[in-house]
Amino acid sequence: MKSVLIRDWPLSSVFIKSIQWVSASLPNRCLMCHQSVLLPSRGLCSACLDSGLYHQPICQGCGCSMQVQTKFCGQCTKSQPLSVIAPCSYHQGLGRWIGAMKYQSQFAALPILSQALVCRVREMERLSLLQLPQVLIPVPLHAKRLRKRGFNQAWLIANEIYKQLNIPIVTNAVERVVDTRSQAGLTGKQRRHNLLSAFRLADDLPYQRVALIDDVVTTGTTAKEIASLLEKRHIHVQVWCLARAEAPGLLD
Repeated sequence: MKSVLIRDWPLSSVFIKSIQWVSASLPNRCLMCHQSVLLPSRGLCSACLDSGLYHQPICQGCGCSMQVQTKFCGQCTKSQPLSVIAPCSYHQGLGRWIGAMKYQSQFAALPILSQALVCRVREMERLSLLQLPQVLIPVPLHAKRLRKRGFNQAWLIANEIYKQLNIPIVTNAVERVVDTRSQAGLTGKQRRHNLLSAFRLADDLPYQRVALIDDVVTTGTTAKEIASLLEKRHIHVQVWCLARAEAPGLLD
């Protein structure tokens, strides 16, 4: 299967050039505190970024805080859930800027948040808590929604990761065949029902390890639906995202 990179996706190429042009024309100030940010950094100053990142060990399964960084907490060790790698909680200050990418096409924080994700990935690799995947698979949008929105934020994140880790992006591995309603505001049961048979895999997937890329993981329903298809073909799946919206109280 061909790995699809930026040069192979004109729609996203146009968006990236637009982002670069707009970024270059605006004052380089932090989105949160509005202080000047020294180039080459953009979007968030180091202090505001650091204030929103995890500073404690986090379970890759449920997102709870732990005393010592291992892959899973005691409860998740029993069930071996899907591994989710994220640099921060959606609820601790940075979620607003991640949401602004999807809903307001504001991408100023995209590079630095993607860099924070890569740092988290490298730290987990250093601790032998993950093995780097062979390819990155952005969670796909339905063609109708992609045309309406004009971009897939998961692909934009994957492209930032590719530039730092040089892991190829594959966009034709998973197809969204049902134009489902938005997951926002749905209960867990409604989310699962909403995504039944929503995705289809390509026939040829010559990989053993992949990372699904998304902006935010909430209940993990989307990732689990895709991962279940991949795991049936004996492909190991990780999920990499800019933030996870874990259940209340898990970080206390």
